[in-house]
Amino acid sequence: MKWGWVFLGVFLSLGTLSWGEKGLEIPEYDGKDRVHALNAKNYKSIMKKYDVMVIYYHKNVDGNRNAMKQFQIEELALELAAQVLDDLDDEDIGFGLVDEKKGTAVAKKLGKNKLHIVTCFKMLINEKSPHFIEYDDAAEEFHPFVKFYATFDPKIAKKLKLKMNEVDFYEPFMEEPVTIPGKPYIESELVDYIEQHDRPTLRKLEPHSMYEIWEDDIDGEHIVAFAEEDDPDGYEFLEILKEVARENTDNPNLSIIWIDPDNFPLLVPYWEKTFRIDLSSPQIGVVDVEDADSVWMEMDDQDDMPTADELEQWIEDVLSGKIDPDDDDDDDNDDDDDDDDDDEDDDDDDDDDDDDDDDDDDDDDDDDDDDDDDDDDDDDDDDDDDDDDDDDDDDDDDE
Repeated sequence: MKWGWVFLGVFLSLGTLSWGEKGLEIPEYDGKDRVHALNAKNYKSIMKKYDVMVIYYHKNVDGNRNAMKQFQIEELALELAAQVLDDLDDEDIGFGLVDEKKGTAVAKKLGKNKLHIVTCFKMLINEKSPHFIEYDDAAEEFHPFVKFYATFDPKIAKKLKLKMNEVDFYEPFMEEPVTIPGKPYIESELVDYIEQHDRPTLRKLEPHSMYEIWEDDIDGEHIVAFAEEDDPDGYEFLEILKEVARENTDNPNLSIIWIDPDNFPLLVPYWEKTFRIDLSSPQIGVVDVEDADSVWMEMDDQDDMPTADELEQWIEDVLSGKIDPDDDDDDDNDDDDDDDDDDEDDDDDDDDDDDDDDDDDDDDDDDDDDDDDDDDDDDDDDDDDDDDDDDDDDDDDDE
C-alpha cells in the first residue's frame, strides 16, 4: 500500500486517461512553522530576514482534494528542510510559498510569471464505466504512494500487452508486470490484493515516504544499500542489486531499501558516524531499527563490486540469522560475564589465601602447645629424678 508500486489498467470502452495522484534516526518535523506564505504585503519584510531565500511557486489547489494532499506532503518536506537548515550557523536560509493565483503580484515582482508543471495528456470521453469507477476509488485509497494509470488507447494497450479491463502492476525495478487475477474487479478486491503485496523486494527511500518505509521493517531489521546512481561504482552495484532482487522477488521475507546519498546530503554525515561506514563508495548492511546496531558487507572499493552470487549469499546469511546486528550486543554481554568471572576468581583466590593463613596459624599454635607440654614433661621427669636421688641419700645415711 505504500511504496512505489505502479498499477496500469486498460479500459478500452472509455477513452479517458486517469491517474491517482517511516535504532536509524531520520529527522522528524517538530511542528514549528518555518515556511512562509508570501504575499504582496509581507514578502519584502520576510526576505530581508534571510541571507538565502528558497521560494516554491506552486499551483493553486483550492477545491481539489487530491492536489491538496499532494501539496501538503510537499509543504511538509519544505518544513523539514527548513528545520534541518535552521541548525546551520553559516547562513540564514528561509523558505517561502507563492500560490499561482493568490501570489500573482509577488510572482511578477520576483520575475516568475509562468508555472512550469509536468502535465499528462487526457482524453475525457466516458468516466462513468463501473469498472473504471472501482479502479479510481481503489486508487484514492493509496494516494500518493502508489501511482495508478489507465489507458483507453487500443494501440497503447497492445504495446503494454493489456487486455480489456485488466489491471497489471509493476513492482519497482522489475522487468515484467504481474496481472491481478479475478477481473472484473471491485474496489475491495483491488485494495485487498494491493495490501497483501505492498512490500517490494527493492524499494528506493524517497523524502516523501521515508518515514513509512522505515516503519515497515521485517522482524525489527532492514537490509539497507547505499549507492549513488550517478557514480560509476554506485551504478554498477545498483544493477547487481536489481539482478538479485529480480531473482528473489517471490521471497516475502526479503525487502531491500536503496538509499541514494545524493538525495539526502544533510544526513550523510550522520549515517557515516552512526554506522561507521564511508558513503563515498557503495555499501550494503543489515540495520536494527531499535538501536541502529548494524553489520555491513565487507567491500573494498579498490576491487571489483561483489558478484550477484556473492551478494545473494550474503543476503541469505542475513535472512538465516548467520549475520545479525544483535551479535554486537551478545559480545558486550560476554565481555561483562568475563569481567564477572574474573572478579569471582579473584575473590576465591583471596578466600583461599585467608584459609591458608588461618591453617598456618593453627599449626603454629599446635606446635607451641606441643613444645610447652614437652617442657612440662621434662620438668616433671627432672623433679622425679631429684626426689629419687634424695631418697637414696637418706637411705645411705641411715645405714
